[in-house]
Amino acid sequence: MKKLDWIFDKLLSNQTRIKTERVFLVIALLSFILHLTLIYLVKFDLVFLNEESALLTNPISAIYTPFSFILVYEVYLLIYFLPKSLTTYINKQYEIILLIIIRRLFKDLSNIKISSDWFVIKNDLQFTFDIITSLVLFFLIFHFYKQSSRKTPVSDSDDSILEKTRRYLKIKSAIASSLVPVVLVLAIFSFLNWLTTAVFAPVGPAASFTNINNIFFEEFFTILVLVDIVLLLVSFFYTDKFHLIIRNSGFIISTILIRLSFSTEGLMNNILVVVAVLFGLAILNIYNKFEKTMVSSGQDKME
Repeated sequence: MKKLDWIFDKLLSNQTRIKTERVFLVIALLSFILHLTLIYLVKFDLVFLNEESALLTNPISAIYTPFSFILVYEVYLLIYFLPKSLTTYINKQYEIILLIIIRRLFKDLSNIKISSDWFVIKNDLQFTFDIITSLVLFFLIFHFYKQSSRKTPVSDSDDSILEKTRRYLKIKSAIASSLVPVVLVLAIFSFLNWLTTAVFAPVGPAASFTNINNIFFEEFFTILVLVDIVLLLVSFFYTDKFHLIIRNSGFIISTILIRLSFSTEGLMNNILVVVAVLFGLAILNIYNKFEKTMVSSGQDKME
């Protein structure tokens, strides 16, 4: 058990989080400069590509690269908050999907064509969907944060309930610690796989950017679904509270909907994301109302 605590402190302590934040901020800044430099090297014919990429033709698209590293740091934060609060962990999932859409907006800005056929051109239409979706998601995430920050007074718990809660938190800490190397390996593999495809694939670099927004995150959300299911099954050993089980099950459904969104394009992608967050918000809202009616039962909330 002491070894697990040592691993957790090394990977997910507050001090490690601060150091990780600084590292990713430096990497994000340097990547922005490098991407911007490459764009101008291509523009002035100092670097030649077989096929032009949308990410190498417009300086605005250079923001895409630092956003990618910021997203990776957000993934680390998601794992960091997993042992601390399930609702904060879920909220981080929603923040990540919103940042993915914002990042996609920066990429799509380089493809926009201002014309009277705005609602006919595919790229312009997708940009419109993403703009609206980002506003809706920001609004929903704000309300999810308000709901998750509400504290319901609870009665004193006996020693057995407190001990169960401590064990449950230990299990979540162990799962979070094991997620860090898994996600790191997945990130490296996804990047190398994309780089190999971009450089050596016969279809050319342009085609390799088709699903660039899905790189890493499609597999990552698959892992999150599995983690959520494990947490739900483990929670059965430590609580029999119906509304808590329903809340956790609802969060799994929300995560699955986000994962499914990576398999779709266009308007359906945006609809699935919005429905996922809206469903999670509705589940949390009902749970909070249910919890208020259970105050007299003397049971503590187990996050």
